Amino acid sequence: MARSKEFNEVEALDKAMEVFWKQGYEKTSIQDLVDQMGIHRRSLYDTFGDKHALFVQTLERYESLIASQFRKQITEDMTTVESIRKIFELAIYSDSTYPKGCLLVNTAVELSLLDDEVSQRIKAAFEQTEKFIADLLRKGQAKGEVARSFDIGQLSRYIHNALIGVRVSVKMTANQQELDATIDLTLSILNNDPAKQS
Repeated sequence: MARSKEFNEVEALDKAMEVFWKQGYEKTSIQDLVDQMGIHRRSLYDTFGDKHALFVQTLERYESLIASQFRKQITEDMTTVESIRKIFELAIYSDSTYPKGCLLVNTAVELSLLDDEVSQRIKAAFEQTEKFIADLLRKGQAKGEVARSFDIGQLSRYIHNALIGVRVSVKMTANQQELDATIDLTLSILNNDPAKQS
């Protein structure tokens, strides 16, 4: 008869995610993980695999938490600007119990050139967020809130790149006015009509 686990796997995974989020992959040791997760080393390996396998699972967990926040806090009655602003706010004004910045962006900076598996996962996650933004922009065009002359692919890429930049900036400044001003300037593009500028 299989022995039942003496710990909650999701809670342990969340604790591992926070360690990687704060310290990065390379600076995190198995002992750091064992201490923070509150489980035995053998339990870590048996349940999650090695350090790399555990790290990939924390990235998956992080992605699911972000997607859940989007679904809960971005509603149909919001305008396009309100919806996209909420994405920025969720990225930079997260729960104070979590580290500053974005685990995906941190990982992209640290490992994208060193770890192909992680690089592909980060790329897929970024593409998913960009697609989410593009879908909001298309709805905005249908409602007349976004000029139809915009190329949605280019516009969503521009906004997503700005989002990545803000996620980096939040690690370096606690000045909320500066961050808000950056968001305002980024979203001001939606008030323009490229057709009228040509």
